[in-house]
Amino acid sequence: MKLAAIEQEMLAGKHAKTAQKSMEILVALGEIYDAKRMLPVTSVQIAGVSYANLREPGLEWLAEMAKDGRVRVLTTLNPAGMDLDNWRALGIDSEFAKNQGRVVEAFAKMGIITTCTCTPYLVGNLPHYGEHIAWAESSAVCFANSVIGARTNREGGPSALAAAITGVTPEYGYHLEKNRQAHITIKVKAKVEGTARFGTLGKVIGDILDGNTDWTIPYIRGIPRATTDELKAFCASVATYGGTALFHMEGITPNKTEIPQGLLLITEKDFVKAEKELNDEEAVIDFVSIGCPHASIREIRRIAELVEGKQVRKETWVTTARPTKSIADRVGYTAIIEASGIKFACDTCCVVAPIKGRFQGLATDSAKGCYYAQGRHKFKTKHLSLEECIQEALSG
Repeated sequence: MKLAAIEQEMLAGKHAKTAQKSMEILVALGEIYDAKRMLPVTSVQIAGVSYANLREPGLEWLAEMAKDGRVRVLTTLNPAGMDLDNWRALGIDSEFAKNQGRVVEAFAKMGIITTCTCTPYLVGNLPHYGEHIAWAESSAVCFANSVIGARTNREGGPSALAAAITGVTPEYGYHLEKNRQAHITIKVKAKVEGTARFGTLGKVIGDILDGNTDWTIPYIRGIPRATTDELKAFCASVATYGGTALFHMEGITPNKTEIPQGLLLITEKDFVKAEKELNDEEAVIDFVSIGCPHASIREIRRIAELVEGKQVRKETWVTTARPTKSIADRVGYTAIIEASGIKFACDTCCVVAPIKGRFQGLATDSAKGCYYAQGRHKFKTKHLSLEECIQEALSG
């Protein structure tokens, strides 16, 4: 690899010790993928924030990096394992809360913005088209590459932190135009509307792509329109079920690509099959969660409309970014929603929170949420629209 002068200095240890460690990580990564040089990045999103995933070994490494590590670019965090302010009301153990606080403090010491969200593009970390970034978090990577048209590989927590500290990332993978071309055309011959339905589409396409090394980037036709919230849901699902970091959606996403000759059709039968896998017939719902990825202000407004003057009968969370909730506070949505008995869970989500064993059945509008609820938490699941989730929460 050809390194710029400052990159050589960092590698040689002429800057902070953490900068040297970070450059070593990035050079090793670049050599693995035959990168020719480093690229400056404009922003970073770091995953691996929940203490449930890090535990003491991960926290010790993070604390070591925080001794003299300081980020050079705008850097935000993925969800933590709890609401950093309201963890007691959500039933989080005090020992876990103490350790999660240590994690966030280490990140903050390095100059990282501790807004813990999987939707950084909704709260200020919004790159421009064509910008090189270094993001972890599968759904955000997919959204950035596909919907925004920025350029990032699917970073791990250590490589994302290394990019934040050095301000660069190796030039390989999705940073190169030649690697951003579609491989297979998929035509959707079914109505797709609403976040839950887009989530199901993500599972259908993800299942097709999963494990297929020849088809990693789909060109999707047949979707006439899509909102930001619908694309958010689709990105989360297709990334979860198919490992997809980039897709092209005809007439909707901004990237240009050759249209592949191969063609696969998706029909209503495929949706029916996917929904059967997302829904457990034996599910007895005692937990409702909306906001995976984190709920937008538009979704929060809709929840307020649905629950005003009513009371939920089941444990119900709305997971969202703290800045988004601050907006909801100011316009009155929070008061309406909390009066109904629903709890806000900022900074966290049902995927990374330590909730295994607390509930038996989850109702959610997130296909990604179903995947982790079934696999990680061993919950039975119902995959419903946002409106149906609220109906479930209100039912006895």
